[in-house]
Amino acid sequence: MSTDGFTTCLWFDGQAEEAADFYVSLFENSERGRTVRATEAGPGPAGSVVTVDFVANGQKFVGLNGGPEFTFTEAVSFQIDCADQTEVDFYSRALVEGGGEQGPCGWVKDRFGVSWQVVPARLTEMISDPDRARAGRAMGAMLTMHKLDIAALERAYAGE
Repeated sequence: MSTDGFTTCLWFDGQAEEAADFYVSLFENSERGRTVRATEAGPGPAGSVVTVDFVANGQKFVGLNGGPEFTFTEAVSFQIDCADQTEVDFYSRALVEGGGEQGPCGWVKDRFGVSWQVVPARLTEMISDPDRARAGRAMGAMLTMHKLDIAALERAYAGE
């Protein structure tokens, strides 16, 4: 039995190559892999991209140009664990550029419709604190935010 890990397949409506290039440019430890193009037999026009393999931040993906039959929803998202506010700001801004949108609680939908959670590692520490009052204050503050603000989360957590 082969256990080569998992590859996440993302279904696009003609933007698989553009999306792969975007994600590879955004994340470290990323690279483009094989591109499969349609033949005269299809699917789609000969020479058009059917799939593109890529690695983004060490995670394997395949982008599939499957057409408009399916679209992304927030039911599936990718969490970006950020070390500090600089990373939160960078990923939030980069994912919104070109037609994405900032959602509540650190969620961002990129221009391809893929949902991301841009989360500072410090938030995870705060909301898992065994002191439920402190954790609750941090969670309450997070629920009022769009892009997450670590300094404001820290103030809420401390009861300020």
